[in-house]
Amino acid sequence: MKINLLSCDAQRPDKKGIANCITEISSHDSNSLSAELTNILLEGDAVEIEVDDKNSASALRTLRKLNIDYEIIE
Repeated sequence: MKINLLSCDAQRPDKKGIANCITEISSHDSNSLSAELTNILLEGDAVEIEVDDKNSASALRTLRKLNIDYEIIE
Protein backbone atom coordinates (compact mmCIF):
# COMPACT_ATOMS: atom_id res chain seq x y z
CA MET A 1 0.00 0.00 0.00
CA LYS A 2 1.25 3.49 -0.81
CA ILE A 3 0.62 6.39 1.54
CA ASN A 4 1.11 10.04 0.79
CA LEU A 5 2.17 11.95 3.92
CA LEU A 6 0.72 15.42 3.47
CA SER A 7 1.63 17.44 6.55
CA CYS A 8 2.31 17.35 10.28
CA ASP A 9 -0.08 19.41 12.41
CA ALA A 10 1.77 19.01 15.71
CA GLN A 11 2.77 22.26 17.38
CA ARG A 12 6.19 20.86 18.23
CA PRO A 13 6.78 17.92 15.86
CA ASP A 14 9.00 15.12 17.13
CA LYS A 15 11.49 14.81 14.26
CA LYS A 16 13.18 11.74 15.65
CA GLY A 17 9.83 10.07 16.39
CA ILE A 18 8.57 10.77 12.88
CA ALA A 19 11.79 9.48 11.32
CA ASN A 20 11.61 6.31 13.44
CA CYS A 21 7.97 5.85 12.46
CA ILE A 22 8.79 6.17 8.76
CA THR A 23 11.63 3.63 9.16
CA GLU A 24 9.36 1.16 10.97
CA ILE A 25 6.33 1.36 8.67
CA SER A 26 7.97 1.78 5.29
CA SER A 27 9.45 -0.92 3.13
CA HIS A 28 12.95 0.64 3.29
CA ASP A 29 15.26 0.33 6.31
CA SER A 30 17.42 3.41 5.91
CA ASN A 31 17.50 5.78 8.89
CA SER A 32 19.16 8.51 6.82
CA LEU A 33 16.45 8.33 4.15
CA SER A 34 13.77 8.47 6.85
CA ALA A 35 15.40 11.55 8.39
CA GLU A 36 15.53 13.20 4.96
CA LEU A 37 11.86 12.37 4.29
CA THR A 38 10.96 13.78 7.73
CA ASN A 39 12.70 17.06 6.92
CA ILE A 40 10.87 17.28 3.59
CA LEU A 41 7.54 16.61 5.32
CA LEU A 42 8.15 19.22 8.02
CA GLU A 43 9.13 21.80 5.39
CA GLY A 44 5.63 21.44 3.95
CA ASP A 45 6.07 19.09 1.01
CA ALA A 46 4.23 15.80 0.64
CA VAL A 47 6.14 12.52 0.94
CA GLU A 48 5.12 9.18 -0.57
CA ILE A 49 6.05 5.95 1.21
CA GLU A 50 5.35 2.27 0.60
CA VAL A 51 3.88 0.32 3.56
CA ASP A 52 3.60 -3.46 3.87
CA ASP A 53 -0.05 -4.52 3.91
CA LYS A 54 0.47 -6.53 7.10
CA ASN A 55 1.55 -3.34 8.94
CA SER A 56 -1.01 -0.98 7.46
CA ALA A 57 -3.42 -0.69 10.43
CA SER A 58 -0.69 -0.05 12.98
CA ALA A 59 1.09 2.31 10.57
CA LEU A 60 -2.01 4.48 10.16
CA ARG A 61 -2.58 4.53 13.92
CA THR A 62 1.02 5.64 14.52
CA LEU A 63 0.72 8.41 11.92
CA ARG A 64 -2.44 9.71 13.61
CA LYS A 65 -0.67 9.75 17.00
CA LEU A 66 2.10 11.88 15.49
CA ASN A 67 -0.53 14.30 14.02
CA ILE A 68 0.50 13.49 10.45
CA ASP A 69 -2.14 13.98 7.79
CA TYR A 70 -2.03 11.32 5.10
CA GLU A 71 -3.92 9.92 2.15
CA ILE A 72 -3.95 6.35 0.93
CA ILE A 73 -2.92 6.14 -2.71
CA GLU A 74 -3.37 2.38 -3.29
